[in-house]
Amino acid sequence: MPFDKPAAAPGEPFRILTVCTGNICRSPMAERLLQAGLDEQAPGQFLVESAGTGALVGNPVDPRVAGMIRVLGGSADNFAARQLTPQILRGQDLILTLTREHRSKVMELDPSMLRRTYTLREFARIYEHLELDESLEAPDRWRTAITKAFRARSAHTATADEDNVVDPYRRPDGVYQQMQNEIGPAIRTLIASSARP
Repeated sequence: MPFDKPAAAPGEPFRILTVCTGNICRSPMAERLLQAGLDEQAPGQFLVESAGTGALVGNPVDPRVAGMIRVLGGSADNFAARQLTPQILRGQDLILTLTREHRSKVMELDPSMLRRTYTLREFARIYEHLELDESLEAPDRWRTAITKAFRARSAHTATADEDNVVDPYRRPDGVYQQMQNEIGPAIRTLIASSARP
């Protein structure tokens, strides 16, 4: 049964969910860096959380990823991995997955989330080309962007390698760096867009 819900009303935080597999590497990094950046631009106006399609439930952020998050200005404190469920999807304004496979898993759980589910890199790529009303508050700009992004999706297609973020879990340090290099630009694009006057 789908749990679709209208976007949050004005005045409520704009809710973003990041999704990967284990919920200890990629999605926590995206969650914590996006939350830190949005808090600087629009304090209290965004709530970013994460979950995993095959979560290592209760685990903290992978130590190497936690170090990266701290260096990049976020915090990995007070984190516990959790399994993605329809209940978690309920009420989210935007779901940003770390691969196309994760995006498909979201659709399996709740097909009604189609218009609000993108890979992180896909949404950033589309967002930077949208024409939005810069006089709007950041959350309202994001709400408008979701509607326009769905219409623009077919004009901004890419390869799987351009949409996906590599899974570094239990792999060499170079793969962790690749993950950071793939997540970082997308996060910076989204944060910069929220800083428009």
